[in-house]
Amino acid sequence: MKFYKNLYIGDTIKKPNKVKRKIRHHAKQLKVYVILLASGSNQLEICHSLLLEQPYYHKKENTPYIIGIAGNYEEAVALICRITQEAVTQNGDADLKRYLFPETQEVRKA
Repeated sequence: MKFYKNLYIGDTIKKPNKVKRKIRHHAKQLKVYVILLASGSNQLEICHSLLLEQPYYHKKENTPYIIGIAGNYEEAVALICRITQEAVTQNGDADLKRYLFPETQEVRKA
């Protein structure tokens, strides 16, 4: 699993390092949702942490990139709204990959 360097954390997550450790070791967490970088697009997706236990995500080429963690679905939606609002404020559009990873965009322009 890869975690975003400035991981977004919901208010109901009290011990984020413990939650991250459990996610890395595939421990079951019933009250955790993750925000993932959607493959092939510049958007994000929400899934329950139990979904990451599927064999698909255990393969190296399918390793999820976790942008945020939340205690429930509504909180995950609120985090995505916050990320989107920050992107619009900074860049004038909702290109989330460009907002979250500005260093990769500079490399492409060169």
